[in-house]
Parts: sequence; structure tokens; C-alpha cells
Amino acid sequence: MIIRRLLIALISALAVATLAGAASAQNLSNPAALREQAPPVYKAKFDTTKGTFVVEVHRDWAPNGADRFYNLVKNGFYDNDRFFRVVDGFMVQFGINGNPKLSSVWRDANIKDDPVTQSNKRGMMTFATAGPNTRTTQVFINFNNNVGLDGQGFSPFGQVVSGMKVVDSLYNGYGEGAPRGSGPDQGRVQSEGNAYLNKDFPMLDYIKKATIEP
Repeated sequence: MIIRRLLIALISALAVATLAGAASAQNLSNPAALREQAPPVYKAKFDTTKGTFVVEVHRDWAPNGADRFYNLVKNGFYDNDRFFRVVDGFMVQFGINGNPKLSSVWRDANIKDDPVTQSNKRGMMTFATAGPNTRTTQVFINFNNNVGLDGQGFSPFGQVVSGMKVVDSLYNGYGEGAPRGSGPDQGRVQSEGNAYLNKDFPMLDYIKKATIEP
């Protein structure tokens, strides 16, 4: 009887997890639906192939960025994503989904810029941008004090509060991305996803799971 109850409980838990995963996948296919306002302060935990690090986000630093990041993490966007651009002494960048279909959906899902209220110091997390109001899903963590980015509109929204040694240890052997370096080509990452990265850049570390801490 006890074994039967345990099996029933296990099956129920798996069913709930499956439904939650399906719901997240469905949500991610519609960026316009993911507009939940983030708490004033929250923490995002990243379980990676090198260990765990935690980012504390302050909504008053950059509200648009904090809200977007909250929705992406909460719905599993960063799960299984590669740290595809790791430049020693500069920063580590991630946030192109490993599924090209999801990447295409989010590629033009821009959010408005936030004023730069914090400096791009070591450990600060910031959205990547290609110009005014072009932030989507890609973020980076500063390895050093990159204050030169402040005047270029890069607005930090969070800071690594534990596990910075893990961030420092992420594989950086490929260097800057193509065409400036020998690392991954972002265009191909967008169009081919993890299949391209696994084949041509197998040493890249990645995020196993990202979650909002309770």
C-alpha cells in the first residue's frame, strides 16, 4: 500500500512538472504575453556546468530590463543556453535560446531603454544592445570594471551576489565571436541554435536551469 501511494505521488509530481514545462514553452512562444512586473528586488539562481551563481536584481536600477529578465527566467528561456561569448578580462554573454524557433520569435521583441543609473562594475549584469531600444534577451556579466560602457547606454539591472568564482571559471578558450574572433557567429547561433554550438564549440559551458528564488 505504501509503495502504491509513493508511485501515485511520483506520477502526479511528474505530471505537474510536464504540464508546467509545456505551459512555459507555450508562454515563450508569445513574447507579448510575458509582461509580468517584477518584484522590487529578486534573485535569479543559475545552475551551470561549472556550478551555481546567483544574481540579485533591483527593479529601480532599470525597471524595463528587470521586468524582461524576470519573465524570461521564470518561464525557462535561459535553460540549456550556452555562454557563447566569453571574453577574458571583459565580460561573459548569453541569452540566445538554443531552439532557433524561439530565437526567431524573440529576436525583435525589443524593450525600451532604461536610464543608466548604475556603473558596469565587476559582477554587474546588463542587457546587450545594438542601439537605442533594441534590448531583447541577451545579457552579459562584467568581469572587470567596464565603466566605458556606461556612456554607451548599457544599463545594469542586477549584480552577482554569490558564485562570481563560477562566472570567472566559464570556458573562455574560444574568445571573441566571429568575425572579430574565432568564437561563435551570433547569426548562426540564432539560426542553428545549440546544434551549431555543440558541433563547432563543444567546450562551451551552459545553463542547466535558471530559476527565480522564492
